[in-house]
Amino acid sequence: MGEYQPLSSVRELDALDGADCLAGYLAGLHGEPEPGSDKSKSYWHGWRNGMMDTGRLPHDEAARNLAAEVVRRHRAH
Repeated sequence: MGEYQPLSSVRELDALDGADCLAGYLAGLHGEPEPGSDKSKSYWHGWRNGMMDTGRLPHDEAARNLAAEVVRRHRAH
């Protein structure tokens, strides 16, 4: 992986830019190379999820933990 680290909390997720996440996600869906420092962490997070959703990257522990935290938060509301 590049310069960014996977998110570790929903609080970090809340701080991301949604438009950048979507742009990165679409890039990941299309198998584009990992973005570098010219892109934001939001873009990188989206790219990472697009890559995992297409099976190009494995769903790792960080992704599973964040997903579980999102589900817990949703159920609490």
